[in-house]
Order: sequence, then C-alpha cells, then structure tokens
Amino acid sequence: MAARGKTVRGQDAWLRFADEAGQVLRPPRARTWSRRGHPPRVTVRAAGSGRISLAALVCRRPGHRTRLVFRMLVHHGRKSEKKGFRERDFALLLEAAHQQLGGPIVLVWDNYTHHVDATMRELIGRRSAWLTVFRFPSYSPDLNPAEGVWAHLKRSLGNLAPCSTDELAGLVRTRLKRMQYRSGLLDGFIAETGLIAGQP
Repeated sequence: MAARGKTVRGQDAWLRFADEAGQVLRPPRARTWSRRGHPPRVTVRAAGSGRISLAALVCRRPGHRTRLVFRMLVHHGRKSEKKGFRERDFALLLEAAHQQLGGPIVLVWDNYTHHVDATMRELIGRRSAWLTVFRFPSYSPDLNPAEGVWAHLKRSLGNLAPCSTDELAGLVRTRLKRMQYRSGLLDGFIAETGLIAGQP
C-alpha cells in the first residue's frame, strides 16, 4: 500500500485497520449441543438501556508481531455518559497506539460520519507528521480485519447472560485482552481479507 509515494514497508510504518462495534446485554445467538427435541434456552435479563461501545485497531508492521489495541466506553443509560466514540476519542486512541507501538502510522478505516467530517480532518491534519489515512471503499466490511475481531468476540459471548452492563464490560475486556496475546489469530483476520500478513 502506497503512502505519499512510499510503501508501508519503505516508511517502516504500522499499517492499522480501525473499526467500531457495540454490544448490549442481550447476547448474540450461538449454536450449541442439546438433546434432540429439547433446544436449550438462556434466560436474559436485558432491561435498561445500558450498552458498551468498542473501538479497535489491528496493527501490522514488517518484522513485528501483529497487535490489537482497543478502547471501550461503558454507558448505563445516564444522560451524562457518552453514547459512543466521537472524533476526539478516535484521535486519543490513535495517539495512545502511536505512543505504545511507536513509528509512523498508515491508518485504513471506513467512511463512518465521524471519520470523514471536518473535525476529524482537522485532528488528522495536526498529526500528519506520523499519520497517513486511507479509506475503504463503501460497503466493504470484508476488507477490514477488525471485523474479524468483532465476529470472534461475539461468537465467544454467544449464549452468555450477564446480569449487568458492568459484568458484560468485564467479559468483553477479558476476551479482547486474550486476543491481544494471540498474534496468529490476528494474522488470520488479516488473511481472511485477502491481504498477506507478511507483505503489507
């Protein structure tokens, strides 16, 4: 992938794929084993308006193991709480990833409103010394390895019935932290897109 006339490898940059997701108390449906004619039922107490919002970066750099950086917002339905990630939150996530991993960043993400508006363009412009941004074509989630992170996460949450938003947040955080130590799994998410993990 070219960036300002240079490849990611030539810049010795981190290629980072970004995406957001959310989860409420109602768990995703999942398959399981049971006696014939006796489908299992999971009782869910999904009252209230609490939910969690997630943002993640799948990070690849030649000669380094693939990394996952994520942030989570927990909202319990209170008026004072953020309902999701905004432009400044994305900028802080990118800065944290830059400080944690070092090196220039080539970011690839979708055309979500908060990724393309004037505020985000200004925030990106202030970080142009180390940040170059590309956008996926419209309606192309199959090209984003971060979608694999969400699919894997939601499969692991299937048929679970947390009692509170905080308990759900704890489960999600634990599963994402486990993924951070499984670089082979993250490479698999990249491979599913048709990209070659060793040759960005």
